[in-house]
Amino acid sequence: EKFIGKDNVSLILGDNFFYGQSLTQILKRNINLSHGAKIFIHPVKNPHLYGIASLNKRKKIINLIEKPKKTKSNLAVTGLYFFDSKVVEFTKRLKPSKRNELEIVDLINLYKSKKKLSTTKLGRGSAWMDVGNFSDLQSISNFVQNIENRQSYKIGCIEEIALNKKWINKTNILNRIRSNAENNYTKYLKNLISI
Repeated sequence: EKFIGKDNVSLILGDNFFYGQSLTQILKRNINLSHGAKIFIHPVKNPHLYGIASLNKRKKIINLIEKPKKTKSNLAVTGLYFFDSKVVEFTKRLKPSKRNELEIVDLINLYKSKKKLSTTKLGRGSAWMDVGNFSDLQSISNFVQNIENRQSYKIGCIEEIALNKKWINKTNILNRIRSNAENNYTKYLKNLISI
């Protein structure tokens, strides 16, 4: 509550992986959300494992259910959210579910009940995985390894992103390289600054 203050906030669950060429543009379009909440949905094969959104013909959310036993929808609510500063107030209204947990779907449903919820569907060019178990973690590790090996760039290299955004310079990266042992990551950083 103190950290958020009067600011809007984004939240990403720590066991979620997102990848896609258009992802940066999608995030930039939503970062200035000033009212309500924005969620991102992605099709899945096994809806009973996720919070699932059902949409009407106008692509508006009509229903959100956590881990439904039966559903016609396969649109999972991903672990990436944008909320306005009312999220603190709404969170205080939550009650434990039958699983004795505070559910993010219940928080999202509060926004929905106020008609303050919007959604974006992550399309075919995007990859999203909830990596909450060993099998999924292994799958996404293989995915990352394949992309990095074939395309010769790192996924989620913080230094590269910061350098491209001009938040840091080559000297900062050189200092990072010097403070770490020689490995594939530091070799990649050296290539970034061409030393």
